Amino acid sequence: MLRSARNDAGAALESSLMFAGHNALRSAASPLRLGLLLGTLIAGVAAAPPPKPAPSDAARQQLRETERDHAARLAAEQQAAERARAAEAEHVRLAAERVAAAQRLRQAEAATFEAAERMDQLARRRQEAEARLAERAADLAPLLPLIERLSLYPAETLLAVPEPPESALRGVLVLQGLSRQLEQEAEALRRQQLEVAALSREVAAEAPRLAAAQAQQAARAAELDRELERSRRDARMAEDAAAEAARQAAADAARADTLRGVIARLEADRQAAEARARDEAEHAQQQRRGAAASEARRRQEALAQPAGPGVGEPHGLLTAPVAGSVVRSFGQPTDAGPAEGISYRIPPAARVVSPCAGKIVFAGPFRSYGLLLIVDCGGGYHFVLAGLERLDVQVGRHVQAGEPVGGMPGWDPRTPADRPTLYMELRRDGKPVDPAPWLKAKA
Repeated sequence: MLRSARNDAGAALESSLMFAGHNALRSAASPLRLGLLLGTLIAGVAAAPPPKPAPSDAARQQLRETERDHAARLAAEQQAAERARAAEAEHVRLAAERVAAAQRLRQAEAATFEAAERMDQLARRRQEAEARLAERAADLAPLLPLIERLSLYPAETLLAVPEPPESALRGVLVLQGLSRQLEQEAEALRRQQLEVAALSREVAAEAPRLAAAQAQQAARAAELDRELERSRRDARMAEDAAAEAARQAAADAARADTLRGVIARLEADRQAAEARARDEAEHAQQQRRGAAASEARRRQEALAQPAGPGVGEPHGLLTAPVAGSVVRSFGQPTDAGPAEGISYRIPPAARVVSPCAGKIVFAGPFRSYGLLLIVDCGGGYHFVLAGLERLDVQVGRHVQAGEPVGGMPGWDPRTPADRPTLYMELRRDGKPVDPAPWLKAKA
């Protein structure tokens, strides 16, 4: 533009010179007057201000800056997406390693459970035999002096009783019958003593196998603990947008009176948090606060996503939460009415895994259930686990099927006693259903 202005000024100067020259020739003006006129024209051109940029150029510059900003935002979003994908892949990898470690531990727990079952049965049989032996010995205790005297002095004992011969004869017959009965009782007593001794030997022989199984279980448990510690250290638990809402919902649900009330409150609080995030996004959009609107939309989308893929059809594909055996099935009578879940008898210090992929929505003590864990599997299904001694996950955490979530108390298989049990429920839309059709036949 400056070049154009200078060209225009040059053209004007040339025109003026031509006009001045023409006038000079016509009027025969002096050269001095012509020089003054030429200097005035040159000074005017030099003093002219530079031309302003055209509006079209400013618009093009602003467009270029906007495009650069947009490209920078796209690059940042792509980098963030790549980091999120990498973090998710790492989370899936670590979860798979925890599941594999839990499966190896379960095999060791199954061996411990079988050895503990044999030990428990032997210990109970020995206890029952000892009780029968003690009862029989107590019954024979009053007769022991007579048995001893008859065995040492049978004739003297009969002659010592001043009775007629008929009565003495009857006494002899009675004593003979009593003697035979006492011999049978003594023989039974000896057999029970031998049974107790044999059971004691079997218990002693089973003890090394149980110890070996427990040592293998302890080694596998230590391996799993290392995986859990690494996941806590390396995963850095990048909390998703719904984690805080999940914790608040769990705290609110803990005030419910029933399990159905807990699940209802959890769902109601999730829907309320989603609605608040949607309102915040709309309000921020209206006020042209782009960053706040994006964050609120991200939180809304996270809250709206299903917690898990559901439990599928009841085809026996889900893993039982613990190694062991079922001691009470769904619908069996209890003091509180038909059982609404399943109870498992477990090996000592058994680990508990999630039966489904989903999200931990409750983890903590609740009423008489002790430590309670609720996994939202998606599709309106929730697994409820109770009776745990410790929890290895927090509210808001996403877990895979088979991933460890807690542990059960230990107990001594050498001592017959009431064992701890794991209680599990499957609830669909808050109502209990029989979980057996979804679970694999062998825990």
